[in-house]
Amino acid sequence: MSAETIKVLVTGASGQLGRALFDTLPPGVEWLKPERRLDITDRAAVMRVVADLKPALIINAAAYTAVDKAETDAAGAYLVNQTGALNMAIATQETGARMAHISTDFIFNGRSSVPYQTDDAPDPLSVYGDSKLKGEQAVRSVLGEQALIVRTAWVHYPAGNNFVRTMTRIMRVREEVRVVADQIGSPTDAGGLAKALWALTVQGATGSYHWTDAGVASWYDFAQAIRELGAKARPQDRWARVTPIRSEDYPTPAKRPHYSVLDKSKAWNLIGAGSHWRESIELRIEDYLDPASG
Repeated sequence: MSAETIKVLVTGASGQLGRALFDTLPPGVEWLKPERRLDITDRAAVMRVVADLKPALIINAAAYTAVDKAETDAAGAYLVNQTGALNMAIATQETGARMAHISTDFIFNGRSSVPYQTDDAPDPLSVYGDSKLKGEQAVRSVLGEQALIVRTAWVHYPAGNNFVRTMTRIMRVREEVRVVADQIGSPTDAGGLAKALWALTVQGATGSYHWTDAGVASWYDFAQAIRELGAKARPQDRWARVTPIRSEDYPTPAKRPHYSVLDKSKAWNLIGAGSHWRESIELRIEDYLDPASG
C-alpha cells in the first residue's frame, strides 16, 4: 500500500451520502470500516474507534434527518446532530485528524430573495434546523475554522429513500400528485456532493462551504422534471399529472424555509461547478425506476 494512502472514516456510511462517498472513492483513499456500526452519540465508543483506526480524515455524514419527527423528538435530534457532532470533533482533535462535517440549508429562515452566502446569519425555523446549527457550532467550538463544514440541500440518490424515489413510485400508481410550488431550493445528487467533498478535502479546504447541484427549482418543478424524465425512460408506464399547491395546502409539523438556495461560488471557485439538477436526475433516472437499486 502506498505511503500516500489517506485513511478515511465516514460516519453514516449506510446513508445516501455515505454510499455515494463509497461509490466515488478516489484513488489513494482507504475506506476504514469499524467492526460494528459506530454510534456517534456514544463518546466512549467514538474515542475508542477513532483511536484504533487512526483515520487521517473523518467525514461526519451521520445525521438525524427526520425533519417532521424531530418536532416531537427534539431530544433525539439534538443527541445525534449536536452531541454526535461534538463527539466526532473531540475525537478528531485528540487524534490529530481532519474533519469534514455535513450541514443543511435548514439553518436559514428562507426569507431571503437571493442565494444564501456561507457567512449569512442563521435563523432556523425547525428543531431539525436548529439541531444542525448547534452541530455546526459544536464542531467549531472544538476545531475552530480548521473544520470543513459543507451545507447542502434536497439530497437524493438511488440508494436510499428520497423525493425522487418516492415520486417515481407514486406517480405510477396514482392519477394525480399534488406538490408544493412555493418552496424554492436546489436539488442535489449525492454522487455529485460526494465528489465535491473528496475534491474539497484533497484541496485541504477548511471553513464553511455550500454545495448543491446548479440551478433552482420548486418542489413542483422538481416533481414535474421527474415525471417528464421518467415518462421518457418508461413511456409504457402510466404517469400521474402533477398539480402545484401552496405550503398551507400541505401542512407539516416542521416549518420549511420558503427560499433556501445556497450560493456555491466559494466552492465552485475552488473545485469547479457541479452539474445542473435536471441533468443529474436524467443521468440516474433508470436507477430510480429499478426497484433493486434501493
